[in-house]
Amino acid sequence: MIKEFKKLVEKYDKITILTHRNPDGDTLGTGLGLYGLFKNMGKEVEICNPTKDLPKHLDFLPHFAKIKSQIDFDNSLIITCDSGSIDLLVFDLSLREIVNIDHHLSNTNYGTLNIINSDYVSTSMVAYVLLKNDFKINKEVATCFYVALVSDTQNFTTLNVTNLVFDVASELLSLGVNLEEVNKNLTQRKSLSSLRILSATVDSLELSEDAQLATMFVATETLEKTGAKLNDTVGLIDYAIGLVTVKIAILLIEFKENIKVSFRSNGADVSSLALHFGGGGHRMASGFSSNVLDRKLLLNEIKKEIKKRGLLNGS
Repeated sequence: MIKEFKKLVEKYDKITILTHRNPDGDTLGTGLGLYGLFKNMGKEVEICNPTKDLPKHLDFLPHFAKIKSQIDFDNSLIITCDSGSIDLLVFDLSLREIVNIDHHLSNTNYGTLNIINSDYVSTSMVAYVLLKNDFKINKEVATCFYVALVSDTQNFTTLNVTNLVFDVASELLSLGVNLEEVNKNLTQRKSLSSLRILSATVDSLELSEDAQLATMFVATETLEKTGAKLNDTVGLIDYAIGLVTVKIAILLIEFKENIKVSFRSNGADVSSLALHFGGGGHRMASGFSSNVLDRKLLLNEIKKEIKKRGLLNGS
């Protein structure tokens, strides 16, 4: 795989790195790490994201200010980070060569070269393991990859964390990552609107199926009232799945044009559930967006599918 990757990189003087819409720490951390790596090689590099409001708590990452909302290179190698579907990238990529780097089992393999490993906990881990023996990983690159790793494992608390994950983390830290800076930015930079939306969302909590199923929702009016952006809703669902009896948690966020649905589980395969509704993700963390704007109707359909699949049985 590394030979094919190096061949494509050598073919182009310009590289366009794409991160998925509504970005998280993994897509941005991986993308910014690659940006720094290729810049250091003397390549012309751009990094793009279609979302207007980027996560402010990640603005300490090297080259964060270089992220732009449009592609300017018309003859460049496209490298996508953490995007299971080409639709999540928004940009028109027709007739472009694409390196697709990801760790989602549901990835649609849309690239010219697909570098996918669903056994790894983050896309940055896929990128690091691929590159570490053939490319120069300096402190800046390592910092971006480490933040991506920490973000997608929720500080190494997800059930897919293995000895190899800690080995990779240790290797990245040994390259000079400022752990104090990373921890401060990831855990102590909350917005006021995120606290307001947390209060409202927890108040919406409902339990069913003998308290094994938890649902929470955020109404459009609540977003407007609290001033919260989508980034402020990250982590809300963890309060539901953290309840001792809950096996599956569902969070619905209402927008004017659609409803964003997130799933978390304590063992059940909710990635297949998300896939059924046109989404995807990981076994125990996944989601989808729906054009069905009736929240109650959509939730009923989800609950029916959960029962049909027996996801609460023996989870």
